[in-house]
Amino acid sequence: MHLDRPLLIALFAWVGTAFAVAPGPSTAGGFAALLVARRSGVATAWLLVACAAFGACAARSVAAADAGRAMYEQARASLSPPRRCVGRGVVVASPVRRGGVYRAIVALRGTCGASALAEPMRIALSGLPEGAGRGDELALSADVGLVQAFENEGTGSGVIRVARSGVVGSGRVVRAELVAPGSGIRREIDRARASVRARIDATYHPAAAPLGRALVLGETDLDPAEDRAFRVTGLSHLLAVSGTHLVVAILSLAALARHALLRFTWLAVRVDVRRVAAGFVVPLALLYADFAGGSGSVLRAAAMLTAASAARLLDARPDPARVFGAAVGIGVALDPLAAMDVSFTLSTAATGGLLVGSRPLAAWLGGAADAEGIVSRARRLLAEATAATLAATLACAPVIAVISPTLPILGVAANLVAAPLGEVFALPFCLAHAALAWAPPLERFAASVGSGALLAVRAVAHGTAATGVALPVPPPTAWQLAVVGVAVLAFAVSRARRAWVLAAASIGLAALELGAVRRGAPEGLLRVSALDVAQGDALVVDLPDGRIMLVDTGGLPGGGIDVGERVVVPALRARRRTRVDVVVITHPHPDHTGGLDAVLRELEVGELWHPGRVDPGSAFAASLDTLRARGVPVRSAPEL
Repeated sequence: MHLDRPLLIALFAWVGTAFAVAPGPSTAGGFAALLVARRSGVATAWLLVACAAFGACAARSVAAADAGRAMYEQARASLSPPRRCVGRGVVVASPVRRGGVYRAIVALRGTCGASALAEPMRIALSGLPEGAGRGDELALSADVGLVQAFENEGTGSGVIRVARSGVVGSGRVVRAELVAPGSGIRREIDRARASVRARIDATYHPAAAPLGRALVLGETDLDPAEDRAFRVTGLSHLLAVSGTHLVVAILSLAALARHALLRFTWLAVRVDVRRVAAGFVVPLALLYADFAGGSGSVLRAAAMLTAASAARLLDARPDPARVFGAAVGIGVALDPLAAMDVSFTLSTAATGGLLVGSRPLAAWLGGAADAEGIVSRARRLLAEATAATLAATLACAPVIAVISPTLPILGVAANLVAAPLGEVFALPFCLAHAALAWAPPLERFAASVGSGALLAVRAVAHGTAATGVALPVPPPTAWQLAVVGVAVLAFAVSRARRAWVLAAASIGLAALELGAVRRGAPEGLLRVSALDVAQGDALVVDLPDGRIMLVDTGGLPGGGIDVGERVVVPALRARRRTRVDVVVITHPHPDHTGGLDAVLRELEVGELWHPGRVDPGSAFAASLDTLRARGVPVRSAPEL
């Protein structure tokens, strides 16, 4: 494979955005990638430019992380403990609806408790009035607390999240009154989003409406069981706004514009109407990306479409690798911590996997490009579809392993069944539905077809999840991700030594995994670690004989975040712990038992100790009953 120089520079810049979180692995990985690129024939001048891009982005990432840390510490004085905030707030992000409640980011000016805010503070507020949009100024009273950092191994960095979003607090509105309505294109886009949301709720099948809002508006409002079914089967991408949306929506509009311009003969004979139509793509792609929620995946897709359209405007043939590099470069330019955006990273990995692996895999699966006859062509189409799904799945697997305890073994098969339903039926009809409010019969028809396709995809997700077939995987360390990245680059540019590349990568990953296991379960050492679970306690005790004890499981009495699923289980996964020998509950209060259900659901538990005071009918009593039903010993204080 030819290594495109601009793409190489963009990828080095993207790796540099991870420096603030993983300085050692990102630097070592970048250096190893330089050696691979040099051996593949890349000139020294290009390598120097790539090094400069890495260094500049690394410096930006550190500066952004430091700014986020300073912002967080400044907010701590105003929002810890939680306080009543009063003042004027301006909505700065598109409101989304979750659980029937509207939520958005608001820049607040005013006071929190007795503290006056020196400058506007970004806060994620739920309970906003229906119909609120960007630019609206509201007179607000809200109960607000500091966002939880959860600074633990395996749980990510709250400071990085603050640095990327600027959001330092979260809370719920007590009173909100519109002072001045917003104006401009963004406010109009939010009005359009609200209108489409209302029409989806009014015309879709009730079970399909949340799926439709996810697909069209980028709103994640699925119940936990639904979300888990799509996640563990690898079908979440069918509900995520991605490049396919832009191809269907924007390129269809560009094609209509091209055909319309061709009807004007006097214009068609003087200018290339394809270039004129390509000019419509850029603003339409940016507007649609904003309408669809502005996630990292849709912004990358919009950047790729913009780069391809710019090439056509210049009467040049778009090169896929170069367009991909331009999209990555734009993402890095907009976000100094782009590597920490899971949506952008998954989208980038999937696109890279398609570019590198889809054709070789299709050939390996028997998809001959010159196939003739119905059977041969059908075989080629099946091979190409399987290869595309497999290439994207393999490329995304390391990233998925960071955020999920399992990889979907049946994901490729599930995608082969569900992807046509989602991309051929659900997506086009759901997008068409968004523009058909003026024609009720057509709108109802589009809603019926779109709902039916979404419910079919939903059935595939739940059916596949019900099999329970999944591959348990530990979360890769930053060093392992660096090895994978370098190995992929070496494999892509090498032909004669691919077996050696795979062997070296396998040995490196195995050695790093052995080190991670030893660090997570040290023998002959007593180690006590206090997890950051915000309120309450969760202590991990590594015993000298290799066993592990968990004292309390944290929890937030107000609900909202499952501390067990968000913090305790990921922290133990990072230590390669799938079993807790003893769970100790010091007292059954919510801030000490809130994460217990997730621990019992995701990990093997040897036994549980508790003080003996159990309120019948409480959530803690139900957890004890669950353990007893599984045959796990439950001991109270008098029995110990």
